[in-house]
Amino acid sequence: MDMGSRFLRLCFVVAFAVVSCQKTKVIVVKNPLDQKRSDEVLIVNRETIAQSFHADNPGLLPVIRHGDRILPSQADDLDGDGSWDELAFMVDLDAREELVLDVAFVEPDAYPEFEKRTNVRLGIEQDDGSYLEVDHYAAPGCRDSFRIIAQGESVSWENDKMAFRNYFDCRNIKDLFGKLKPELIIDKIGTPEMGSYHDLADWGMDVLHCGSSVGSGGLAMLEKDSLYRLGSTDTYEYYKVTEGPVRSVFDLKYTGWQVADENLSAVERISIYPGKHWFRSDVTVSGFTGKKQLVTGIVTSLLKNDPHHFMANGEYDVIATLDRQSLNNDTLGMAVMLKADEVTRVARATDINYFNLGYRTVPEKNFSQVISETYYVAQAVENEIPARHYFFAVWGLENPKWNQIEEFRKYMSEEAEKLSHPVLVMIR
Repeated sequence: MDMGSRFLRLCFVVAFAVVSCQKTKVIVVKNPLDQKRSDEVLIVNRETIAQSFHADNPGLLPVIRHGDRILPSQADDLDGDGSWDELAFMVDLDAREELVLDVAFVEPDAYPEFEKRTNVRLGIEQDDGSYLEVDHYAAPGCRDSFRIIAQGESVSWENDKMAFRNYFDCRNIKDLFGKLKPELIIDKIGTPEMGSYHDLADWGMDVLHCGSSVGSGGLAMLEKDSLYRLGSTDTYEYYKVTEGPVRSVFDLKYTGWQVADENLSAVERISIYPGKHWFRSDVTVSGFTGKKQLVTGIVTSLLKNDPHHFMANGEYDVIATLDRQSLNNDTLGMAVMLKADEVTRVARATDINYFNLGYRTVPEKNFSQVISETYYVAQAVENEIPARHYFFAVWGLENPKWNQIEEFRKYMSEEAEKLSHPVLVMIR
């Protein structure tokens, strides 16, 4: 199993130590690092819980206790069959700390309410101008015409640190909001209550100019020396998987992605957790043989200094920018982190304005499908095998330390160490 897939998602290393004389089993979690870990989300699947802990009936839901305290958790139904599949819960751990946790079961209507620290939303505009949140929807194409149907033009997701969005149309660019408060804001995006998100407010603002780049982590395929944006596909659909206090997960599904002379399909699963300046992306591409090069990257249109490329630790590679490049004319840092042994190319796209040359995919938005002004990394991918990366974003107005590349690099190195050394989860 790949180290990244054992991370926060958390199929962490699960070991079983069965003690025959012990009547009541417990979950033991241990931090293997000499650094504190806050807001660490762990996941145990239903089969593991069922094998070791007894519920009086299958309709009960598990909760995790540390002494008298119930830890934030959610029992997630990932396949939509009406039954939970994974228990996600959150712990804080000191360096090398080990905690002993109990499992209890409660009725669904008695499940504890925890502070909600992640959120995902797709709101579809209604006849009266309001937005109806949906769990599944198909985006309109724009080969014949272009129209915006989504709240904030996008699928949006957030935690208490940053908020992100993915345009819900053929542009398919990722964008981001800087946040000055830990409150969740995407439910109000684009509504009269919030006002224009292009203007600085007490909560923050839209801080990124995307143009015809990939924005903040948009996707493409590198074929020979050409970039093929994941946009203007035959179908583009959103599916909410789960949403809650300790994680939110959703899928973006595509068919009819034309890459050179091939017709591909893709699914991007995005996961976000509390307290992190990043989200995780797992991309599965199908319809080809051999290997291809999946691309993600960072817009460079307002970049004044050279971008950065470095190893976060012995396992993870990073491309990053940090500059006075926000729409508020202050410091904005962005980065992509992925396994170093999967990197095939790091490069910078041309700054040519293809829209002005006549490649006008969406004239209303001055947008061209031809990718430019992008610093990107290419990742080796195989047919129907998920490829993972992490997209980071920090804003100097939220915390002055993000004005320094050394602080940004330190943060990413610490996160890389956590990914490389996941919390140990044991049943005893």
